Formats: sequence, structure tokens, C-alpha cells
Amino acid sequence: MEACPECIQIRTALAREFRELQPLFVALGDETRQRIFLSLLEADQVGLRTEALAERTHLSRPSVSHHLRVLREAGVVGVHRVGTRNYYYARADSSRWKDLLDLANHIYAVVQFAKGQGYPNLEEP
Repeated sequence: MEACPECIQIRTALAREFRELQPLFVALGDETRQRIFLSLLEADQVGLRTEALAERTHLSRPSVSHHLRVLREAGVVGVHRVGTRNYYYARADSSRWKDLLDLANHIYAVVQFAKGQGYPNLEEP
């Protein structure tokens, strides 16, 4: 059974959005980076140093630094400098959160559209 051209176009656009957010999924898909991100969210202060994150997550400082770099590149962790010290924090101002919400809403709309079109039609032609 062939899909309708509109269905293919909608799914292609959704796949493109998904690919654009792939760095975010990679960054947050790793359990270690999730622990680091959660530590930043749960901190009683805004911004933690690498050493504090290493203690909280039981990781080495180089490992924490590597994971922080991935989270920063994905746009969900920021850093501010005080003198020679770096403090990392979960970015609330990142447009990545809006992008993720938009993707989730788009997925829901596509699923509802497909459902309205009778997808999946599992009967043999």
C-alpha cells in the first residue's frame, strides 16, 4: 500500500526536524550526561564547578569536562567565569527547549493525522 504524497511530505519534514535536534538527543541520551545535567538542576546554587560535579557524580574531572563540553555544544549547559573559575549551569534561556517542545508537538500532530488517515493499515492489499 502506497502512502499519500501529503503523508510522505509531512513525515519527511518531521524527520528533518528530528535530525536537527540530534545533537540534543545525543547529549541528553547518555546516562552520565543526564546525571551531570540533573546535578546542575538540583544544585542549591546557580553554577557548579567541575570539581563539585565530579564529587556529585563520582566521575573524574576530565570525564566531567568532556561531558560538559557535549552538553554545552548541544546548547543546554552554559558557563560563566568568575576570575579564573568556571561555573556551569543548566541554561533556561536556550531555544533548544522550545525546539524540543515544537518537535514533540509536531510528532503528536503527525501521529494524529496518520491516525485520521487510517494508519497503520495492516491488511494485505
